[in-house]
Amino acid sequence: MKIVTWNVNGIRARKDEVVSFIERERPDVLCLQELKATLPQIPEVLAEIAPYWCYWHGSKGYSGVSIHVHKDRSIDRPKFWHPEFDHETRIVVAELGPLSVASIYVPNGGKNYEAKLEFLRALEEYVVAARALGRPYVLCGDLNVARAEDDVHPKLRDPRLVGQRPEERAFIERILERGALRDVGRDLDPHNASLFTWWAPWRNMRERNMGWRLDYVLATQDLAAKATRSTVEREANSSDHGPLIVDFDWG
Repeated sequence: MKIVTWNVNGIRARKDEVVSFIERERPDVLCLQELKATLPQIPEVLAEIAPYWCYWHGSKGYSGVSIHVHKDRSIDRPKFWHPEFDHETRIVVAELGPLSVASIYVPNGGKNYEAKLEFLRALEEYVVAARALGRPYVLCGDLNVARAEDDVHPKLRDPRLVGQRPEERAFIERILERGALRDVGRDLDPHNASLFTWWAPWRNMRERNMGWRLDYVLATQDLAAKATRSTVEREANSSDHGPLIVDFDWG
């Protein structure tokens, strides 16, 4: 099973790249964030992607998430739903038989830091409830927090910056602990201090690989133990984020 999460930073600007990526990678589940488009604004070539069940959840010029499930993974259209704390089109969950997958776009927090903390607090409560169900689940998306020092290029580290503050990182650790989740990307590449998923779009940051790790696949422990590969495509697109691709040996 191949799961991909990707902040596209505008689906209309990235439509050709998304189509090319899907044709090349054929993910079983594709989670997109920061669509910046309502359903009528989704490019026609993407509105219904064969052979995928598609669910778009967006706002005009802002935020937005989607999930796309290959029909080989779900014969019938999955149930798509939104937890109560979904505001500004920031989370959608798909039920795939015994597996739940969420596509998440945490607020950046630069303009309203308290709203970001409130979203993370609600996400923490969501994983507690999800864990209580006793079924495997995955959180995918742009969490807008660099989990640890190694998740930021040394020249960009500053604990005063939003995205690196101690209280934000504490939320991520509690989400992992209380949800019995594993950070799959870091588990598979634990000593890589150059593992980033976002690069500021100036001063050749992407080319110099001076970035932050903001995008994650968090999976319940039994599922995470079956992860075989995690990779970030740094050069494959014009978004400021790279797609995070994770393969699981899970039927």
